[in-house]
Amino acid sequence: MARRHVESHRSDRAGWLRAAVLGANDGIVSVAGLVVGVAAGGGTPGAILSAGIAGTVAGAMSMAAGEYVSVRSQADIEEADLETERRELRELPDAELAELAGLFEKRGLSPELARQVAVQLTAHDALAAHAREELGINEVARARPLQAASASAAAFCAGAALPIAVTLLAPPQGVAWAVTGTTIAGLFGSGALAAWAGGANLWRGALRVGGWGAAAMAAAHLIGRLFDVAV
Repeated sequence: MARRHVESHRSDRAGWLRAAVLGANDGIVSVAGLVVGVAAGGGTPGAILSAGIAGTVAGAMSMAAGEYVSVRSQADIEEADLETERRELRELPDAELAELAGLFEKRGLSPELARQVAVQLTAHDALAAHAREELGINEVARARPLQAASASAAAFCAGAALPIAVTLLAPPQGVAWAVTGTTIAGLFGSGALAAWAGGANLWRGALRVGGWGAAAMAAAHLIGRLFDVAV
C-alpha cells in the first residue's frame, strides 16, 4: 500500500514570524540597552528598574503601532488592486480572460492549454485566479495588520521580560554585566529559535542575532560610562 505523501511548508508563518522575531529581539535589545546604559551611568536600582519598565511599555506600543500602520498600508494596496480587478472582470471579462491565458502561456503552457486553464479557473473563481496569477496575492501571504501588531507587541514584552527579570534578581553592583550576559545569551537563543521556525540554519541564525545584540550592549555600556551621571 502506497504511503501518503505529506509535505510541511513554512511560508504561512512568514507574516507573524517576521513580526514576532523583530518584536522579541527589539524587546531584549532595547530594554537591556536602557538598563545597561542607566546602570553604567551610576543610576540607582529604582531608576534602573523604572527605565526598563517604561521602555517596555513604550516599546511594545511603538512596535504594535508601527507594525499595524505598515502592514495596514500593504493591505490597503492589496484591496485597491483587488477592487480594480473586480471592476475589470465585470466590465471587460473577455480581455481579462485573454490576459489570464497569456500569463499561463508565459509560464510555458501551449496557447490551447493556457486558454483551457484560464477558462476553468475563471469559472471557479475569477477574482482569486487573477489575484494569484496577476497580482501575486494569495491567502498565505495576505497582509494581516492585527496579527502582525499583536505578535510584535507580545513578542516585545516577552523579550523585555528577560532584562527586567535580571534587573530584579541581580545585585545592584552587578546589574550591567548580568543583563549584558543574559541578553546576549537570550539573543543567541532567539536567533536559533527563529531560524528553526523558519527552517534555516540554527547556528547562522543564532550568530546573526547574537552578534548584533553584543554590539548593541557594548554601545549602551560605552554611552553610560561616557556620561557617568548618577540618577
